[in-house]
Amino acid sequence: MQTAPVISHIALSNILFATDFSGASKAALPFALALGRAYEGKIFVTRIVPYEPYLSVPLEPIPADLDMSWDRERQNMAAFVSAANFGDVAHQEILQRGELGEAISDLIVRKRIDVVVVGTHGRHGLKKFVLGSAAEKIYRQAACPVLTVGPEAAACCGRPWELKQILFATDFSDAALHGLPYALSLAEENQAKLIFFHAIPLVPHEHKAVVEMAARKRLENLMPAESWCRPDYLVVFDFPAPAITQVAREHNVDLIVMGVGKPAVAALQSHLPWSVASDVVSTAPCPVLITRQ
Repeated sequence: MQTAPVISHIALSNILFATDFSGASKAALPFALALGRAYEGKIFVTRIVPYEPYLSVPLEPIPADLDMSWDRERQNMAAFVSAANFGDVAHQEILQRGELGEAISDLIVRKRIDVVVVGTHGRHGLKKFVLGSAAEKIYRQAACPVLTVGPEAAACCGRPWELKQILFATDFSDAALHGLPYALSLAEENQAKLIFFHAIPLVPHEHKAVVEMAARKRLENLMPAESWCRPDYLVVFDFPAPAITQVAREHNVDLIVMGVGKPAVAALQSHLPWSVASDVVSTAPCPVLITRQ
């Protein structure tokens, strides 16, 4: 018999906000600030600039004193930070060259980052396959949770972000359950309603009642015996990604929490264009906190 988990409170003291100064990243900043205020944390405003080689000498870096693009990035960083309303939230700017995933992973270790916040344009399908996704590259490699803010979630940034409804989506895999401590801790600390959710596609009609009952029991076992609220347990027969976003809309969810596993094929680490997580991020009406096993 599965033992009910014990809530382990998380700390979000160091927050890395990854930006490319685009509209998508600007829209994600209020969510980073909300976490910074709630946890009295420090925000590291980070811009990773790709290497730019000489055209005549491939792969040779441009000296810093001759690099006009670097000067533009410094000016962009100064303008970005100046326009932001950090208030009493501690912050530090980080501007460095490197490959995005590797540089962010290195900063997570060096700065002891607890969570990364990143905005995304929400590309999907063939366009995403061709162009890739900076947000997905980050959460596929990051050793800490990544809060992704897609285009629909960004639309609500005009009002304060409060965690009143949290949706924890799981397929009961070890990777998915890696996000459970974050869902439990965030829900208790914010006295939020917690919704446990599981989607089951392609089940014969005659077996649905038994399958649904078993899945609901597994969801109930995820909730600690001593709890602050009465959660909802939802089981639907649908494909996971559209079902998750639909439930999030119907219940006015403020945060979706889900875990992802490490791809079995290393070459797919950067972009899995049709993965459930990326599809949810692209269409979610609220931020999505992704944890990687």
